[in-house]
Amino acid sequence: MGKKRIAVAMGGYSSEFEISINSGDVVCNALDKNKYEVYPVHILEEGWYFVANNGTKHPVNRADFSFDNGTETIRPDAIFNTIHGTPGEDGYLQAYWELLKIPHTSTDYYSAALSFNKRDCLSVLKNFGIRAANSYYINKGGEINVEEIVKKTGLPCFVKPNRSGSSFGISKVNEMDGMMPAIEKAFTEDTEIIIETALVGTEVSVGVYNKGEEIIALPITEIVSENEFFDYEAKYLGKSQEITPARISEEETEMVQKEAVRIYKLLNMKGITRSEFILEKGKPYFLEINTNPGLSTESIVPKQAREAGMTLTEFFDILIQNVLK
Repeated sequence: MGKKRIAVAMGGYSSEFEISINSGDVVCNALDKNKYEVYPVHILEEGWYFVANNGTKHPVNRADFSFDNGTETIRPDAIFNTIHGTPGEDGYLQAYWELLKIPHTSTDYYSAALSFNKRDCLSVLKNFGIRAANSYYINKGGEINVEEIVKKTGLPCFVKPNRSGSSFGISKVNEMDGMMPAIEKAFTEDTEIIIETALVGTEVSVGVYNKGEEIIALPITEIVSENEFFDYEAKYLGKSQEITPARISEEETEMVQKEAVRIYKLLNMKGITRSEFILEKGKPYFLEINTNPGLSTESIVPKQAREAGMTLTEFFDILIQNVLK
């Protein structure tokens, strides 16, 4: 048996493409070169390319996701998907790869699409008794009644684009007169927005992955933001402390991990996901789930994997072995 050919897909069409390129580079470097031939593939709005070590770009043939490596045509045995945002986290590429019958490390297209839409995801999970903040939804062009919103969510509340990763376009609203500017800001990122009660408590984040049939929760990270909330600056510009393992009790740790595994199963997830919760009065309230969480060395999931005693090489190997038949 020769080495398996793994394309590491990175980039994407959203404001997060640079962050995704970082994640992809980390995966390329960490994968076991004795087992895998690794091909970085940049999927960007201006084109899809395999990028060789010397920087030359070879276009991807979208009919079968093959590309030339300079000497032969490569069709990957599997894809390691590290794209945050569209089209790699919202189901588009998953559906395409599933049509081409190329296994990929992310969850299936429907679970990806459902979880990418916070509104729809919360609606499904609330029916299963998952705790979450009170929320109010607006579509662009819909009527906006500030009093009605505040009656449902109270103040302070968060105004968020419904389908954006990385905390772009989010505002915290403390006073009635802050509501309209916040709504306008969120509409610059998405045509659907979600307004939620601001929960007060400890914010935690937990990775969950499958190893074959087994579903495993990683150690929990506590997020302490210097800003008023965990926004883009806090996430990527070092304005937050991420403490792994979280400074919470054993009971709370177990409760959060159980809830994260339950959500993973309810949404029929595969691969690695990362769920965010706020622990308010000792109970976890679900915020959101990411199906392609950041994998750069400073990202939360890699820290959790190391805390669990794995190297990134071992951890990424599990994710690929899950899908190689």
